[in-house]
Amino acid sequence: MTKPLAPLDIEDTSSAEKSRHVAHVDTPLGTVVVIEEGGKIIRLFWDRDTGAYPQTERTDLLDEAERQLNAYFDGTLKRFDLPLALSSSPFERQVQEKMIAIPYGETRTYGDIARDLETYGQPVGQACGANSIPIIIPCHRVLSATGIGGFSGEGGIETKIQLLKHEGGFPFLL
Repeated sequence: MTKPLAPLDIEDTSSAEKSRHVAHVDTPLGTVVVIEEGGKIIRLFWDRDTGAYPQTERTDLLDEAERQLNAYFDGTLKRFDLPLALSSSPFERQVQEKMIAIPYGETRTYGDIARDLETYGQPVGQACGANSIPIIIPCHRVLSATGIGGFSGEGGIETKIQLLKHEGGFPFLL
């Protein structure tokens, strides 16, 4: 078992409303919308109609998020280093920290994470599905014991497979 990496800078933003900034980032899997609030990334999602989330004035953080996403898809970045803000339950936060600790190119099962947290696989799967910052918080690296599992991002399981192939993390898919 590999030594887990230190958790990223994660903060709960459920209290105060802060100004939001939005960027559209083109990736090999389509355009993603990245939202920053209060100096933290709060959301990343695929959006076929980015007009629903118009770009705002760019910030240094959004520029860095784009740079890191491009480096990830170029194969030169293995771990994101961005400040993240999550509005999630304590349990979801624990699952997200476990996902962040999964190294590039490796996978874990819902059951692996469940054992670590002394719970069951189904709530872990639900917490993975609630991940508001996919790719950066790599929920695609979490699989079912008998196969690929689910993926709530745009494109569903096909996107998960593409991310795993990109990382070389699921050899029988290659």
